[in-house]
This record gives sequence, structure tokens and C-alpha cells, in this order.
Amino acid sequence: MPFSLDIGVYTIFIDNPFVDVLCSLSYNRLERKLNVVNGTIKKLTFYSKILHHTFDLHVYLPPHYSRLYTYHIAITQDGRDYFQFGKIARKIEDILEEGAEETIVVGIPYPSVQQRRKWYHPDSADSKSYIQFLVKELLPFLEDTYKTSNLSYGRTLMGDSLGATISLLAALKYPHSFARLIMHSPFVNDTVLQAAQRTNVWRSFEMYHTVGTEETRVETTDGNIQDFLKPNRTLHELLQKGCDRYHYHEFRGGHLWKYWEKDLPDALRFMFTNDAGKES
Repeated sequence: MPFSLDIGVYTIFIDNPFVDVLCSLSYNRLERKLNVVNGTIKKLTFYSKILHHTFDLHVYLPPHYSRLYTYHIAITQDGRDYFQFGKIARKIEDILEEGAEETIVVGIPYPSVQQRRKWYHPDSADSKSYIQFLVKELLPFLEDTYKTSNLSYGRTLMGDSLGATISLLAALKYPHSFARLIMHSPFVNDTVLQAAQRTNVWRSFEMYHTVGTEETRVETTDGNIQDFLKPNRTLHELLQKGCDRYHYHEFRGGHLWKYWEKDLPDALRFMFTNDAGKES
């Protein structure tokens, strides 16, 4: 049967069945290299009255999305980074092929490094407003826009560094809104540890938590040098005692997206495949 392959402005028609297979495999590899997805990636504009800011949200919808079905939703802080550097849309489609839950991914971008710190840092007054924005504004908007689960178990918060921190704090404050977390190298200080120690709702959570073994001297956005590894190990000791389902992993690497991007498939697989068992 003839086979056509589009390469730029050219279309190649091939009749040889053996060559057909080779070209089909090559084209699939090319699609993956170019981060081509079968679902839909779109921008969605949303204005927050709480934060006085207009967001251009990054949204991934799974293939054949339909309002007839209910979908899990994953909300990522550092949203542009997860889509651009983490290639999350392509990776989540890879695990869909393994039988994972069909999931809508919404990435929340930050306007600047300075504003990111104000919104995400646990000691910033603006972090409370950001959490209110997530729960009181963004979540209802997404539920009105898409057919998503209204159960905490059907919602995942994700983030790296400070983005992971604010995700954890949001889930601790609103456990009936968010019960799943993916944290890549969260910033952990006394405020975070105290919040974790005070909670009594651990049993309802599922968490994926990772940090790099080389994250002992990380330059933060305020110009200081912080040890991320030791505080994360302390947080790990707290989380493993209480979470219903918890995975902690130390990868060989630093506080960089090239390491988080490699780890992301394992995080998504743990969180969204049905056969993942309890880990610690």
C-alpha cells in the first residue's frame, strides 16, 4: 500500500512495504524528537482578581478529549518550564500508551523571576494570595471550562524548586481540594517543615518527591547559596511516616531542568498509572 511521508514542503510516496515500515518508524522517532503530540496544546487566558494579573495558561488536552468523560487534572506551577523544558505533553502521552489515566495538564506561567519568588516563597506575604488564587479562582474556572473530577484525588499539583514548595503548602492548607503532589527539588525551610509537622491529614495524600545529590550549594533567585539536599531529607523523614502513598528519590545531579526532565516520566508514571504500588 502506498505510503506518504511529509518532510518540510516535500511529500514522498513509497510503494515498497519494507521501506514503508522503516519510514514509518523514522517518522515516529522524528515526531517524538520534535515533541509532537496527538492531543491538543492551547493557550487559555485567565484574569485573577486576587493577584491582579492576567495569565496565559498552557493547556494540554488528551487525544479525543470529550466533555462526555471526566478527566484527572494536573496543575503545574512554573508551567511554561514544564511544557518547554520538561516536554510534559509528550511525556504524558508516552505513559498514556502504558495505560495511564487520561489527564488534562494546565501550566501556570510566572511573569518574572521576581514575581515568581513573591508568589511561591513560603515566607512571602503574597504566597497566601497565590494559594487563594489556586483554590478560589483557578480551580472553579477550570472546572467550568473542562470536564474534570471534583474530588481531591482527581487533582495533582506539580512544581520544581519554589514551585514545588507552594504546591505542597497549597495541598496542606486545602487537602480536600488537592490530594496528589509531584515535587521536583522543593525549597524547604523551617516554615515548610513546621507546616508539615502540624498537619494531621497525611493519610489522604499521594506524593512523588525527588531531589539531586549535588544540590548542596544551589544559588537561589535572591543571590544566596542554599543546601537543598539536607532539608529535603528532613522533609522526607516527615512525609514517609504519614503519606498513604509516597515515593522519594535522590537522583545524581543538580538543581537543573536537564535532570528534572529526565525524571519527569517516572514521576508521571508513579502518579497516573494504576499499577503503581505504595513506595517509600
